[in-house]
Amino acid sequence: MKLLLAASLLLCPGYVLAQDGNKEPVAVVEFGASPSRNLTDHQSGFGPSVAVEVTPIEKWLELEAGVTPSFSRQATEWDTDLLFKKPWTFSPKVEFMAGFGPEWIHTSESGLTRNSLGGEAVLDFMFWPGRKHKLGWYVEPGYEYNFGRGHEQSIGVSAGLLIAIDKR
Repeated sequence: MKLLLAASLLLCPGYVLAQDGNKEPVAVVEFGASPSRNLTDHQSGFGPSVAVEVTPIEKWLELEAGVTPSFSRQATEWDTDLLFKKPWTFSPKVEFMAGFGPEWIHTSESGLTRNSLGGEAVLDFMFWPGRKHKLGWYVEPGYEYNFGRGHEQSIGVSAGLLIAIDKR
């Protein structure tokens, strides 16, 4: 039942407004901060986050590639992800996206380095105060599952500034 609901949300945009193709930027750059909590060993981390988002299929697909280093007392973790998102425009100033994708996780802990693959799911809320969508802000809660040793799971939220790169 949940799978059917999720599929219908992704495939049937319902009453949300269509995005205006003439105002779509070439890319949107995200700069933010990202606190996270490992659900497996209950460690917390914090670090900066940077990502670039492009729209290959208007109203249907956004691609986001990002990097987030996370620093905790005992480890440093670098997460590099590629997310596939379905966008919805609720108003001229509010957008929402749900997405998922693969993630490469590089961890340094106690002198040991590990690399593993993982998966990530996010909800992305974007707010554009101005009419031209030049600058905005975002909040992106997410869930991560590490397929490597320990099968770690974590939750986090990334929040920060949006900068639209216009067509020239």
